[in-house]
Amino acid sequence: MRENATDVGFFSELAPIKRTCAFIIHPTNLSMAKATKPETFNMTATTLAGLEEVLAQELTDLGAKFVKVGVRAVTFSGDQRLLYSANLWCRTAIRILKPFAQFKARDEKELYLKVREQDWTRYLTVDSTFAINAVVARSTFEHSLFVSQLTKDAIVDQFRDNTGKRPSVDVATPDVRINLHMHENIVTLALDASGDSLHRRGYRQQTNVAPLNEVLAAGILMLSGWDRKSPLYDPMCGSGTILAEAAMMAHNIAPGVYRRDYGFMRWPDYNAELYKEVYQAALAQEDKEVEVEIFGSDIDPDFVEAAFQNLEYAELDEYVRIKELNFAEATKPADKGTIVVNPPYGERIGDDREMNDLYKMIGDTLKSNFQDWDAFIFTGNLEAAKHIGLKPSRRIVLYNGPIECRLFKYELYRGSRREPVV
Repeated sequence: MRENATDVGFFSELAPIKRTCAFIIHPTNLSMAKATKPETFNMTATTLAGLEEVLAQELTDLGAKFVKVGVRAVTFSGDQRLLYSANLWCRTAIRILKPFAQFKARDEKELYLKVREQDWTRYLTVDSTFAINAVVARSTFEHSLFVSQLTKDAIVDQFRDNTGKRPSVDVATPDVRINLHMHENIVTLALDASGDSLHRRGYRQQTNVAPLNEVLAAGILMLSGWDRKSPLYDPMCGSGTILAEAAMMAHNIAPGVYRRDYGFMRWPDYNAELYKEVYQAALAQEDKEVEVEIFGSDIDPDFVEAAFQNLEYAELDEYVRIKELNFAEATKPADKGTIVVNPPYGERIGDDREMNDLYKMIGDTLKSNFQDWDAFIFTGNLEAAKHIGLKPSRRIVLYNGPIECRLFKYELYRGSRREPVV
């Protein structure tokens, strides 16, 4: 819901909306449902550094077994239903992988032979397109691109020798994505069940200069401890990612319901009926009636418009109140609540002095106008953050791409108050 800065009160009342997400499935294997006991297998969910524990809890809540936290990844076991559910429901997962082979490769010849001896007809046909994502760490191989190329050669050579034909590589939109992870020369091959990265929810149509990754936004909200019931406010909302993720969390909307395609939909064992069941169950779990106050604002009218368009496209616009407003002029819209903000740290404002002044303004406004609230500030400008002038009660290290960031928590106790600017 978009509002004008001159409206009486900070934001108007919340109104329910009707969601009408379309459901699209591939026509493959429409009648594969069986009454037999589901097969369980190992999986890996990748994530961003610092969000591993959050993702592990998400998977546990979905019913995953043998959940183990790693570095930017969580391993677990489950069945095909869980694989589909994890792609739909995990807010902090980047990809869901299904490993199928592991071996040691001491040199390029051994890597080629070990890859080639896999039965690739289980996953590909000569008419398939595929892509390989290789990650190499602490191994005799120095370049992941070389490992990808060698793996590709082994796969296509197997098909060419057996059939006279070969599948094609398509790095942009392949039918099958293959993940290769090599650590200390131990190679793990896995199918990428997600296809495109899960942070690409499918709802964001407009962005600002440096939009916040959806997985990171969801992770910040979860790390904040926000209860999904009390008021939440993002005063520098940009294109609205934090607001959208908060609305989905508050109303129990699976972030994957906006997606029209997943990697597992082109696997030979894709069970379209099972996925349809999981998808429709996810839609049914939305809580349309819960009343949660979620507010957003930005000083830039273009960002306000982008945020509104994204929320409208996602059918979340009636769950959020948003308007053009300078945070320095904001007053708390409720007695108690949570502020979650990702202020600029160099993209919008280049001058260090201006950045320091901006962060000082944030601190002054929090101290004067938001007593009894908790504030969470996520920033990659640690020097400017020193000018907030408040002592954080908690610091969490996270990364926004390659930028090392901090999520600071500030508990705003009631103290001296200046007159709010109306």
